Amino acid sequence: MNKFTGVDYFQLESLYSDDEIMIRNSVREFVDHEIIPVIEKHYMEGTFPLHLVPKLAELGVFGPTLPQKYGCAEVNNVAYGLIMQELERGDSGVRSFASVQSGLVMYPIFTFGSEEQKDYWLPKLAAGEKIGCFGLTEPDFGSNPGGMITKAVKVDGGYLLNGAKMWITNGTIADVAVVWAKLDGKVKGFLVEKGMKGFSAPEMKGKHSLRASVTSELVFEDVFIPEANRLPLADGLKAPLMCLNQARYGIAWGVTGAMMAVYDSALSYAKSRIQFGKPIASFQMTQEKLVYILTEITKSQLLNYHLAKLKDKGEVKHTHISMAKRNNCEKALDAARVAREIFGANGILDEYPVMRHSANLESVKTYEGTHEMHTLILGEDITGIPAFE
Repeated sequence: MNKFTGVDYFQLESLYSDDEIMIRNSVREFVDHEIIPVIEKHYMEGTFPLHLVPKLAELGVFGPTLPQKYGCAEVNNVAYGLIMQELERGDSGVRSFASVQSGLVMYPIFTFGSEEQKDYWLPKLAAGEKIGCFGLTEPDFGSNPGGMITKAVKVDGGYLLNGAKMWITNGTIADVAVVWAKLDGKVKGFLVEKGMKGFSAPEMKGKHSLRASVTSELVFEDVFIPEANRLPLADGLKAPLMCLNQARYGIAWGVTGAMMAVYDSALSYAKSRIQFGKPIASFQMTQEKLVYILTEITKSQLLNYHLAKLKDKGEVKHTHISMAKRNNCEKALDAARVAREIFGANGILDEYPVMRHSANLESVKTYEGTHEMHTLILGEDITGIPAFE
């Protein structure tokens, strides 16, 4: 196995701190030794490498920006982004697991939870002792989450929950689900625990994308949720949308890692593949493809770095994150397809990571806000006119 040395044409490493580089390198090494050797087999078999969870926890990738008192690393957003970048260089499914655990489970508990909820759940989630999932999307409500029909009704001592969620990463293996439901017409957050009567989480099968990831339905049939399991500070649709911003930020960095993987693989192949008596890297059309991918990687890296700095200063807007998610996902998918062309027929083989990344990126471009929805978010911001209806 070739050691991955990185893709850094504009010398961004000169902007990173020693700590950021150390964190990036430790995750990079983990990906090379623990993820890449097993991921193709898991992808082909449609299984998630669950044995990696304790190791990922030990690495400190769950909730890494949260306070140390909860067992988290308390790093900045550049370091967090670099973690996501390296994990997705391994596979989108592994990065998705970490993104959900961090941005969609630990973040809402930390932001909207009670002290008791934080003290109980965050250390366990950080240590990988507990796995979480995030239930917002429904079978009939994806881009329009405000239309959700999952409902909570107040009863003595708590709430009765009814409804269903769809496309839920980690759902079947999760110990706790952060579920969003309407209570008296207003969106609220609830912690639904595995084993609660009336709660089931069947796994969705038959995927051509994100195969090394658990995707599930969540079904609630008169599930009793104790008062202690409601997120007390989550009030309205803004709360889950704040969580999505965290996930979208991680995705913007993550897909850059996928681009780096396909570029590194394609460059190496182009230099060694001989046609017409010389390496295909010597042909103009191959060089054009490699230059295109490298340019898109560099643009996304620059976008991500400044986004991280804005986030650390508390100056980031959700529209900034939408632009990065929209651009980087589109360009990563384009880059994977272009890289596949360099390989010719060999590009579809599991000997190379290109087809797997390409298939995964089809999903990543869609989830946490489709390309079209991020276009309209930005369109409204720059024109002042909403075009959603």
